[in-house]
Order: sequence, then structure tokens, then C-alpha cells
Amino acid sequence: MHNTRTLTHRAALTAAAVTAALVLAACGNDSGGGDPGGHSSVPSSTSADAAAGAHNAQDVSFAQGMILHHRQALEMAELAADRASSAGVKGLASRIEKAQGPEIKTLGGWLTSWGEDAPTSSDSTTGSMPGMDHSAGSGMPGMMDGSDMDELGKASGTDFDTMFLTMMIDHHEGAVAMATTEKSKGVHGPATSLADDIITAQTAEIAEMNKLLGRS
Repeated sequence: MHNTRTLTHRAALTAAAVTAALVLAACGNDSGGGDPGGHSSVPSSTSADAAAGAHNAQDVSFAQGMILHHRQALEMAELAADRASSAGVKGLASRIEKAQGPEIKTLGGWLTSWGEDAPTSSDSTTGSMPGMDHSAGSGMPGMMDGSDMDELGKASGTDFDTMFLTMMIDHHEGAVAMATTEKSKGVHGPATSLADDIITAQTAEIAEMNKLLGRS
């Protein structure tokens, strides 16, 4: 009888010990945010920010180059308000201004956050800036030179319309080429996304301009 009571007592103590161990283990897991390994399942904001800001030399080159490219497109578009005779040309020019102006600010913001230089107004004149890598030489694809811009600035009416559309098609094709390179070689998500948007929008505008010129 004494042995039976002793065994029962020992069994009760053993059960209590096991229960206590299970409770402690559960508490330990709770402090880990639900991760079985005891680690917090909440992502680190620092690592998330670092991932969002990841970029490479191609992203920098794209941002710097596209700012210069867009600036010249805006210069061309601004001329259309007073010199174009076609409502289609004026409407296209207005849309180019509305789309590319905000994109310049976005591109400049990325460069600032990366600690990189943004192109200046003098860089816009030459179409390039120190440190930029352009496979096409000193300038970027589709950029007009000074004589082209002077000629456009002197034109008016239907002559302006034809010249503007012809030049802007070349300009857009250059931007599409730059954006295509960014999509294949860039690593900054927002930059490659913008590149995709540029390809889509400007390819559609190229088709629109060809129609305005009477091309098939």
C-alpha cells in the first residue's frame, strides 16, 4: 500500500514537471513572434530600406542620361505652343510636357538619395556629363545637336510640324533604346519600372507621330 502511494506521488510529480516544461517552452516561442526558431518574424525595416534603395552604375547612368534626354524633349515641346499649326502636334507636345516634367523630378530624387550628381543646365547643352558611359559616343541616342535645335526654333507652321515630328520620333527612339538597356542591366526596381513605362508610352507616341506625318 505504501509502495502504491509512493509510485502515485512520483507520477504526479513527473506529470507536473512535464507540464511546467511545456508551458515554459510555449512562452519561449511566443517571445519569438511565432517563429519556431525563437526569432522575430517581423522583417527588419533597415534591411527592407536597403533592398529598396539597391542600385548599380547602370541605374545611375540611366537616371542622369534620361534627365538630359527629357529636358531636350521639353525644350522641343515648348516651341510647339507658338509655332505648330497642327492641333495634333500641339496636343502631343502638351502631353510630353505633362509626362516628362514629373519624371525628371523622380529621376533627380533617386540621384540625390544615392549621393550622385544630377545633370546641370550646361550638361543639357552638350547632351552629356562627366562620368557618364554612352556606347553611342559623346552623346545619347536620339539627342539633337545645337544646329538641329536652332533650325527647329526658327521654323513655324507646317514646316515646324514636319520638323518637330521627324525630330521627336528620333528622340523617342533614342529614349526607348536607353530604357531597354536599363530594363536589362539595371537593378533598382522603381527605375526599371519607369523604363518599362517609357518604352510603352513613347512607342505608342512614335506610332502616333508617324500617322501625323502620313506614314503607314
